[in-house]
Amino acid sequence: MVASEMRKVAGITLIELMIVVVVLAILASIAYPSYQRYVGRGYRAEAHAQLSKLANLQEQYYLDHRTYSEDMTALGGAADPYVTESGRYHIDATVSSAGRYRLTAAAQGVQLTADGDCPTLTLNSEGERAPEECW
Repeated sequence: MVASEMRKVAGITLIELMIVVVVLAILASIAYPSYQRYVGRGYRAEAHAQLSKLANLQEQYYLDHRTYSEDMTALGGAADPYVTESGRYHIDATVSSAGRYRLTAAAQGVQLTADGDCPTLTLNSEGERAPEECW
């Protein structure tokens, strides 16, 4: 075989492949926590929607019974406390002696770690939302 007939085979080496794998692993380790926080904030929107819905149901209940309800089943929920569709929040109501209500959504399970900055959200009969930075 003549040297001119030999072809150089193009390809990648094992070292080059390992460098690519390491770079991808570093990028994934940076991106994954950000993605988890983003997903946690997305599920927080579910809690916002359910709190607003239950506040409307409280007002309807008040029109019918002249009092607010602490029982989520009386507002149409399947259980007390009310569990959101994803199961990431449990929502319960308290009624004060002054005749005002407070709805509290408490994060459950993975939502606590995905959105640890806002473990509970509240909405009351005056429309006040807390904590403010979570709304």
